[in-house]
Amino acid sequence: MALMPKRIKHRKVQRGRISGNATRGARVVFGEFGLQAVQGGWIPAKTIEAGRIAAQQYLRGEGKLYIRIFPDKPITSIPLETRMGKGKGEPEYWAAVVKPGTILYEVGGTNEDAARLCLARLAHKMPVRVRMVRRRLK
Repeated sequence: MALMPKRIKHRKVQRGRISGNATRGARVVFGEFGLQAVQGGWIPAKTIEAGRIAAQQYLRGEGKLYIRIFPDKPITSIPLETRMGKGKGEPEYWAAVVKPGTILYEVGGTNEDAARLCLARLAHKMPVRVRMVRRRLK
């Protein structure tokens, strides 16, 4: 089941712009290794779920996966072959807005080679360019 908010204030929102780098959610906090977005974009809820399934199948219970993004933006569209006018379309799916530098997923409790392969499987499914990062020591 794809992620979506329980309640929202507005049913339809404007598209907006993705400008600047991420200031929050840009460090690995929960696990040892993370998948960081290099470019900005929207990540649909189905893509987040597909990444979760791919990572869980690879980890097989050893190690833990943390999802650091949540789809809270409704993306609308109008039906094909519809003329101009008649207002904004209906919400089609939910997406997470990702800025460059945002940590998307984290993996903990496993060695670096396994984490690298797991995050590579995740990176293949993402619609934005990503890279693997590790937790910084204090």
